[in-house]
Amino acid sequence: MPVSRPPRKTERPESDRLSDRGGTNPTPPLAFAAVILANVALAFGPLLVRMADTGPVAAAFWRITLAAPVLALVMLVGPARPRMPGRGQAGLWALLLIGGVAFAGDLGTWHIGIRQTTMANATLFGNSATFIFPLYGFLVARAWPSRSQGIALILAAIGAGLLMGRSYQVDPRHLVGDLLCILAGLLYAVYFILMSRVRVAMPPIPALAWSTMASVVPLFVFAALLGERVWPDHWSALILLALGSQIVGQGLMIYALGLLSPLVVGLALLVQPMVATAIGWIVYGETLALPDLVGVAMVAIALVMVRRGSTRTVATPHDRDNE
Repeated sequence: MPVSRPPRKTERPESDRLSDRGGTNPTPPLAFAAVILANVALAFGPLLVRMADTGPVAAAFWRITLAAPVLALVMLVGPARPRMPGRGQAGLWALLLIGGVAFAGDLGTWHIGIRQTTMANATLFGNSATFIFPLYGFLVARAWPSRSQGIALILAAIGAGLLMGRSYQVDPRHLVGDLLCILAGLLYAVYFILMSRVRVAMPPIPALAWSTMASVVPLFVFAALLGERVWPDHWSALILLALGSQIVGQGLMIYALGLLSPLVVGLALLVQPMVATAIGWIVYGETLALPDLVGVAMVAIALVMVRRGSTRTVATPHDRDNE
């Protein structure tokens, strides 16, 4: 079945599907495991960016460029092969193109910010979509969170504040990096919103492959305009960045994006600063103390609460065919 067809008239609108996700049935275990593993893999991104011997935006360019052929190959040999845009499909391809450009902006600004602030701050601010994406889901579904979901959000917000609070310093050396990471988080939320709409009509691998290819040129232009060193002497960090962050991390994330509510996906992003805090402590000696551990525990409790209080997404025909 081609994946680029427009949705059938009998398919329910996005607001209805998002409303279904806000009930009391548990989320799909496989999708929940995927979003957790995705964020664990993505949490190693800042470390690999710091290890790369190119400029930060150039590292983002190689992350995308090295991953794109692999994703394209998997897409082409897969059971559902997307056709080129046709009549009535321009909107879908516009979402993929804009999503790819937004993701390029996210990676470019985030990778610059990573080298100008702490690991914990870079990951936490870079994932500010934690609270933006769920808000989008509430507005589209026209329903505020349930009591348990509201408690989960409060716990997650406090836990995130604790994770950030001890590492954050009112220091001009960190301010620029923090602001760049916040901008990256906003662009990441835009990317999530656009890709959640794409996933209504397209399976995860083609969706990720097309959006990844749309990010290549903007990132190259961005790196060239900044005058960064693009060609590396050592490829190991860049290859690991492409495999771990783009293929595994974003691959699992896009899969889960079509099956979980924005609330679950958003709160799961807090797994990244949890892991990044531990990485910063082990590798860079960044402070890890009781407030950090309490913050991790609160985020973990919030994830358990939102996991039990959310519902299974009504899968599209493509999800059923490709699970």
